Amino acid sequence: MKGVRSDNPLTRLRDLVWRPTPAALRGLALASVAGNALIMATGAAVRVSGSGLGCPTWPKCTGTSLVPTHTPQHSAVNMAIEFGNRMLTFLVLALGVAVFVAALRLRPRRTGLVRLAAIQPLSVVAQAIVGGIVVLTDLHPVSVTVHFLLSPAILAAAVVLWVRAGEGDGRARPVVRQELVWLGRALTGVVFLLLVAGTVVTGTGPHAGDPKARRYDFQIAQVAQLHADIVWATVGLTFALLLGLRLTNAPKHVQRRALELLVVELAQGVIGYVQYFTNVPGTLVVAHVLGAALVWIATLRVLFALRDRGAMPPAPAAGPSEATRDTAPAASLGG
Repeated sequence: MKGVRSDNPLTRLRDLVWRPTPAALRGLALASVAGNALIMATGAAVRVSGSGLGCPTWPKCTGTSLVPTHTPQHSAVNMAIEFGNRMLTFLVLALGVAVFVAALRLRPRRTGLVRLAAIQPLSVVAQAIVGGIVVLTDLHPVSVTVHFLLSPAILAAAVVLWVRAGEGDGRARPVVRQELVWLGRALTGVVFLLLVAGTVVTGTGPHAGDPKARRYDFQIAQVAQLHADIVWATVGLTFALLLGLRLTNAPKHVQRRALELLVVELAQGVIGYVQYFTNVPGTLVVAHVLGAALVWIATLRVLFALRDRGAMPPAPAAGPSEATRDTAPAASLGG
């Protein structure tokens, strides 16, 4: 029985959650990161396709049905897009529950990881409630902004869990000079400010999610310029951090994380300028939102690379499989 690995994919999937290894937990945490980044992009797709009120009520899609039904007020395509985004929420929730169960079942149990994992399903439920408020307020720009900004917060919690699942529980020890740690923290704050500015641009621009949705009463050129200024501040801080890391001979993996962030930022900047000068086509908006999620992930990876918590706790010694232990009492009773 020892060391036997099932070829049944459902059994293997169950074991990832119910009998997790540290690597399995980290893989599930990464899947949660990907799911939360993806739902940010699909949320943007709902907006640019004008499907924000495709399902005009919440939690039902219409006043009489949980799923899309024929209605003269909303096209079938818009209803399908909005309802599809709602269904994706259940996938992200399932990932969150799986991560939480795996953290509970991991041996030795790591209390810090359990607490971080608990955030995943709870935050998805909270986000779904805020999404309902967005629909019930007819896509008011303030509620839409709150709805979007919850996503980077949830994504940050998922990234923290992913990173922490691959390291130890020791006291955080800086691996670079303290000035660079401060610079990394400042960069993280500016990137979050960039996300906030991005929601204001979106709430002012042409993609309201529905023709009757309200917009922020700002000049789009002015808020776009402010957003661009913060972009350049972000790139400048990233370049300064990368230069500081190289001049102080920081660990190679830290320099690599900073370089990855700079590359993602530059790619995101290209998308942003192209969409601005081409009248903000919907496809590029979706790509830009996905890029924002990738910038945020890369920024957090840089921040956590600046310190070290030691190696992961060793796995317990190999012993009888869970299946063997579970069936042992029954076997003895049968004898």
